[in-house]
Amino acid sequence: MNDIRYQAHRVLMPSFHGTRLPDWMRERLAAGVGSVCLFGTNLTGDDAQATELVAQVQKSSPNGCLVTLDEEGGDVTRLDARRGGSTAGHAVLGAVDDVALTRAVAAGIGKRLRSIGIDLDLGPVADVNCEPDNPVIGVRSFGATPDLVARHVNAFDDGLHSAGVAACIKHFPGHGATVTDSHLAMPRLDIDLDTARSRELVPFAAAVAAGVPAVMTSHVVLAALDAARPATTSSAVLDLLRHDLGFEGVIVTDALDMAGVAKPYGGPGRAAVAALAAGADLLCVGPERAPGEMEPVLAWMVNDVVAAVADGRLPAQRLADAAARVDALVTAVRSGTLPTTDEVTEPVADPDLEAARRAVSVRGQDEPFDLKNALLIEFHVTPGIAAGEVPWTLPLETAEKRSLSPADDLDSVLAEAGGRPLVALVRDAHRHAWVADRLDRIARARPDLITVETGWPVVDTAGAPTGLPGAVAIWTYGGSSVSLRAAAEVLTGASAPGRVR
Repeated sequence: MNDIRYQAHRVLMPSFHGTRLPDWMRERLAAGVGSVCLFGTNLTGDDAQATELVAQVQKSSPNGCLVTLDEEGGDVTRLDARRGGSTAGHAVLGAVDDVALTRAVAAGIGKRLRSIGIDLDLGPVADVNCEPDNPVIGVRSFGATPDLVARHVNAFDDGLHSAGVAACIKHFPGHGATVTDSHLAMPRLDIDLDTARSRELVPFAAAVAAGVPAVMTSHVVLAALDAARPATTSSAVLDLLRHDLGFEGVIVTDALDMAGVAKPYGGPGRAAVAALAAGADLLCVGPERAPGEMEPVLAWMVNDVVAAVADGRLPAQRLADAAARVDALVTAVRSGTLPTTDEVTEPVADPDLEAARRAVSVRGQDEPFDLKNALLIEFHVTPGIAAGEVPWTLPLETAEKRSLSPADDLDSVLAEAGGRPLVALVRDAHRHAWVADRLDRIARARPDLITVETGWPVVDTAGAPTGLPGAVAIWTYGGSSVSLRAAAEVLTGASAPGRVR
């Protein structure tokens, strides 16, 4: 039974609250916890603090564990959660479509993670974002076509591995065609299996063939294989990954406290047993939002797994195999045996900024603007749960900045602008009716409006971004600081746009 309890700890990837390692987590690490997931609430933005925290985690783990986080690049960052992302995001890299540049960006992320002591990055995102209204993926995806996503997923994996950090692609079998956020409910993919094989599964198959060591599941129902259970707890869907695609590495669950999986099972403990029984190996849970919140949840999960082995609901060998896969990944990271192509690319002084500059698409601008007295209106929308609330602004230092919410009176804002240049900064304007309405009203009153879209673009039949009102429209394909800097440079003439229409 002691071996079972150790293995039940080994397959857990919990989180904790605060910037210091709590005593209860030290005890769980000593009991065998196989991975710890860090979130923005654990990090101050100082890499020295992150390095010390990771060292505390590893010191508390007698057999070693995987320290992990979501550092996707672009909008989703944990290291820079308090100041906003500073790297090029997936949609930026997909828009540029230069795999060498993608590899360089990922290698830069990997080197920073490795210097801190991070073992496993929960990225890149392998979802094909073919649904423009997707509320959870959007600019986290490399693009809307499977082949483009596949080549950039592999390039990103290779960049991380070259730095000694393991990649975990996500969210199997694909979250890009959904309109429901699995943090809040259980999305469904009501497509036939042939469609899934030719679209959703293409990037995952390419990454598996290249030797990716970890794949994260989604809490999405793939109705063609299992109409009732989300992928995380569906043996039919996970068999597709194991047997059809031939994946032999670690299957990581998305967070088991998310409503899309916890609610149907009555909590993360039972969801943990169901995920292990279906074929998952490493069970993510968190973030811990208040001190002490995670400790009873972990006890619940461990006890449920141990009880499930005892009464036969979970075969002991299945638990042992899952724990062994976690151990194998710990060894691979420590020994530096992650798969890499060892491709040599030309050095780039600042690959993130170069990618951001090349991605910017502009319509209607013939010459630079004098924006010294401009009014910059920032449309405040609820951020995606994966990214969270992070600082976000266009670096026009001499412009006056104003946040706009649905409750604000638009006439007073227009009066405030007067005859000054007017710039609107938006994110996914097409997904928020109030934003689209306000933009149209502003553009009617001010035909000279400049609109900067940082989210997923609406595209025409040729694939070019379209649909923004105003005399000038700029699409950045992301809201990290480098993308916003690139947009500001184009507006002021400091650099040329990547694409002009």
